[in-house]
Order: sequence, then C-alpha cells, then structure tokens
Amino acid sequence: MSLKDRLMQDFKEAMKAHDEIRKNTVNLARAAIKQYEVDNRKELDDQGIIEILSKQVKMRRDALSDFEKAGRTDLAETYKQEIEILMAYLPAQLSEAEVAEIIRQTAAQLGIEGGKQNFGKLMGAVMPKVKGVADGKVVKKLLEAFLEK
Repeated sequence: MSLKDRLMQDFKEAMKAHDEIRKNTVNLARAAIKQYEVDNRKELDDQGIIEILSKQVKMRRDALSDFEKAGRTDLAETYKQEIEILMAYLPAQLSEAEVAEIIRQTAAQLGIEGGKQNFGKLMGAVMPKVKGVADGKVVKKLLEAFLEK
C-alpha cells in the first residue's frame, strides 16, 4: 500500500472514529501533497510524500516552540499530538549517537578534523545521508559540537 493510500485509509478511519485531531492532521497533510502535485503537475511517489510530511512536521515543531514561549499550552498540546500522528508516516528517525557516527565517518572521508570554516562543506556532505531520517536542527547541533573539538 502506498503512503498516499495509507493516508486516505487513515483519514476515513479517523472520520469513523470521530478523532478530530487525527482527521484534521491527516487531511492537512493530504492537502499539502495535493497542492504540491497540482503546482508541479506531477504525481508524487512515497519519497516525495515523505519529504512533504517532513516539512509539515518541521513547520509544527517551529510553531510549537513559539506557542510554548507564548504560554499557549492548549495549542502546544494539539501540535504535539499532530507531530506524533505525522511521525507515524515517516521512516524511523536516527538517534543522536547514530547521527554523530555518520558525521564522524563523513568527516573522516573528507579529511576534516575540526574548524568552523568546514561547517558548510561537512553539512553539505552529511545532509543527503540523513535526509528524512534526522532533524536538521539535531544535525546542526551535533556538527557544531564535532567541529569544536
């Protein structure tokens, strides 16, 4: 079953179960996918859908931090639930230790041992390896820590 079919099936199940948060979250994700397909006039495969869902999670994480700063716990809880729902459709995320190991191996391949001037070069080599399976903020934090050694 393709990811698009799974989203449609989960949307129908959420409607039957009267699960408003799941229904709305899945529907917004489906709308974002449909919007991309209409704008670019091409059908998305599962990898393209994963990229769109990753962007949806990132948007919610960014908004979540703003809601927490503003003391809007009601909206923060809703966004946390939406992030959990969307994460179920994404591949398993790498742990910080796994990301750190990928950074270390990539740096060894490129001959980089440290120095902030190598950040862009190393980030450019690491991101394609962790795309869709690691949060960019986590990668950035671990990369900066690696280069400071």
